[in-house]
Amino acid sequence: MVPIISHLDEYESRKVSVVIPCFRVTSFILGVIDRIGLEVSHIYVIDDGCPDKSGEFVEKNCTDDRVVVIRNGKNIGVGGAVLRGYHAALDDGSEIIVKVDGDGQMDPRLLKNFILPILSGEADYTKGNRFYDLENLDSMPKSRIFGNAVLSFITKLSSGYWNIFDPTNGYTAIHADVARRLPFSKISNRYFFETDMLFRLNISRAVVVDVPMNAEYGEETSNLQISRVVGEFFLKNIRNLLKRIFYNYYLRDMSIASIELPIGLILLFSGVFYGSYSWLNSLRLDISTSAGTVMLAALPILVGVQLILAFLGYDIASVPKTPRHNRTLNYYLKKPNN
Repeated sequence: MVPIISHLDEYESRKVSVVIPCFRVTSFILGVIDRIGLEVSHIYVIDDGCPDKSGEFVEKNCTDDRVVVIRNGKNIGVGGAVLRGYHAALDDGSEIIVKVDGDGQMDPRLLKNFILPILSGEADYTKGNRFYDLENLDSMPKSRIFGNAVLSFITKLSSGYWNIFDPTNGYTAIHADVARRLPFSKISNRYFFETDMLFRLNISRAVVVDVPMNAEYGEETSNLQISRVVGEFFLKNIRNLLKRIFYNYYLRDMSIASIELPIGLILLFSGVFYGSYSWLNSLRLDISTSAGTVMLAALPILVGVQLILAFLGYDIASVPKTPRHNRTLNYYLKKPNN
């Protein structure tokens, strides 16, 4: 089991809000709200055009005075609902905003584990990782394990955060200073939201930290159908990869990696093209390919691969390490209690 932080004195001077996007979760939402601790000052329940009228259900059955129900006129997706909650939390002066799903899969008692790295100045954004404890993977469907492994690798490439895993995990926390810098209008509104957030955070050079957590699978039904989004996820990750490389290595700054990547790609594809042409030509003429021709094809491929690997090594070492949010948080942490 993931250990739960039982108390934090620093919460006394912090304003923490929770955003809960709701779509067909009326069977679970009250239980989620009931388990949110007193360290949270506001709870924003976002009814994202829910056919079950989650917002109305919460208003009629929840007595927690911290709860604020916000209704979307139509369904705009989990990302759009979360961003609307971010707007409300920022307008109310929240310093840390936590996002929790309303389906009961995320234990609200872990909130403090997500907030602590931000309070201590170690992170700008924290996200859950269900893969820390391998013994807990027995409760996770095998299809999710495989799909998450593939998505994690692709997301590492597109986002630049090589130090994280479980990219589609929606249990997150963000500092308000970092949230204000995000281009809300450009972030994906639907299931690509969590992955797109990582890309936007990297462009802002925000520090992201994984938080171990256990997944809780019950009677809830996932609204995400992998077969419908796999193509969209792949194309959008490729788009983000190209944007990130351009922004970080050619627009914002230039380094040796900015030279290694294009030369490596040119050499690799030149070698593959020349080798393929020579092989096909040998088949057509029914003659053996000479050793010199083989070397002319192999050498640029080998050098190209080495240069690309050198670029990846530089990229991995360039993961943001200095938090962007206001460092006055450390002042509050070190300030003695009166």
